[in-house]
Amino acid sequence: MPKNRSGLRLLSYNIQSGVGTNRYREYLTHGWKHLLPHRDREENLEKIASLVKEYDIVGLQEVDLGSFRSRYYNQVTALAELADFPFSHSQTNRSVGRIAQLGLGVLSRTQIVEVGEIKLPGSPGRGALLLRLGTESCPLIIVIVHLALGQRARMTQVNFLGRLLREYDNVVLMGDLNCPAESPELRLLCDLTGLSNPSNGVNTFPSWRPIRNLDHILISRGMTIKDVKVLPHQLSDHLPISLYIDWPPAQDG
Repeated sequence: MPKNRSGLRLLSYNIQSGVGTNRYREYLTHGWKHLLPHRDREENLEKIASLVKEYDIVGLQEVDLGSFRSRYYNQVTALAELADFPFSHSQTNRSVGRIAQLGLGVLSRTQIVEVGEIKLPGSPGRGALLLRLGTESCPLIIVIVHLALGQRARMTQVNFLGRLLREYDNVVLMGDLNCPAESPELRLLCDLTGLSNPSNGVNTFPSWRPIRNLDHILISRGMTIKDVKVLPHQLSDHLPISLYIDWPPAQDG
């Protein structure tokens, strides 16, 4: 962690494996882009790299980790190189042979001390990355998740995460949670973990006309927030969400 309390700039982004979407009908008319390699995906990934390079820790969802459609490049590794991040990690959650390798990723300018790759219950192909940063006396836990589409599966996953995270004091949970802030599952997650949701009511989906708040950054209640916002960069079907927190905390005395 930096010695000066300059804060941490956090970003969460579902990048849809580098595919940009501008309207609903493109899910059908441009569906081939999710299966085949193409120059648009590579150019879009370069634009995403230009965006994320301004941040300290970036949580990524729906990244391709090396398949035919991404020309067998791990998109997390590619973004780390393009945006000059010294630390990165990725986790494969769903493998569709050579066609797609979907997962999660993190880019960090702070050394990652420990990584836990977690398979979430409730539905196949969903996971969480649990990262420990900071010092032994003042650790920061970063959790990157992509929850299920169905509410029943999400409730199962939320209960699991609640039991997992309640032992930690300083937690940031970010990702595509596939549910709004007022949903029963997100309220339960906050109740179980003691996390707060400063991104409440900030809409991220669909990127061309955001009317739903599906992407969130939750933090421990003792953390000081400097800024939270959605970025108007239409490079996926989701918009990225950013949060600036004051970290590390002030030391007593």
